[in-house]
Amino acid sequence: MESLEIAKLLQEKFPEQIHEIREFARQVSVITKKDKILDIAKYLKGDPGLQMDYLRDLCGVDYLGKKPLRFEVVYHFYSLKFRHLLRIRAEVPEEDPTIDSLVPLYAGANWHERECFDMFGITFNAHPDLRRILLPEDWEGHPLRKDYPLRGYEQEGEWKRFADLLEKVKEIRKNEWYRDSSAS
Repeated sequence: MESLEIAKLLQEKFPEQIHEIREFARQVSVITKKDKILDIAKYLKGDPGLQMDYLRDLCGVDYLGKKPLRFEVVYHFYSLKFRHLLRIRAEVPEEDPTIDSLVPLYAGANWHERECFDMFGITFNAHPDLRRILLPEDWEGHPLRKDYPLRGYEQEGEWKRFADLLEKVKEIRKNEWYRDSSAS
């Protein structure tokens, strides 16, 4: 089944949720509201004719000032059996940057959702372990937001624990095991 056919099936099944279907460069995107993303994913995975059992990717997008709803969470679903692919773009407003987690359906969504949370500040409802994955827990802000300052938020010029980290690096470099292993 072609991606456009699958998109039209989704539009019939979820008429209130699907805003638009776009096709560009032989790739199909289904633009949807965030409210029923879990139901849409269940349908894609569970329908015998679709069996989209693999979530290839999940990422965030910030459209600051370019669209009415600032964020999107983009999902790439794939069927290992039928080899068809579909992109779902769920719109997420800045005032309520939350969306349901797909971890109950796709375990691989775990780290992708955590990265999206860490970088964009989008919260995934019912995620089993939603915490930062790339940055330290005490990091302020979300670096992939378009309004994030290029040098980060400056409190006393640098990240609060930066000086501690530098001291640890110096201490490690003093240790003999470090010098021996770097020579080889």
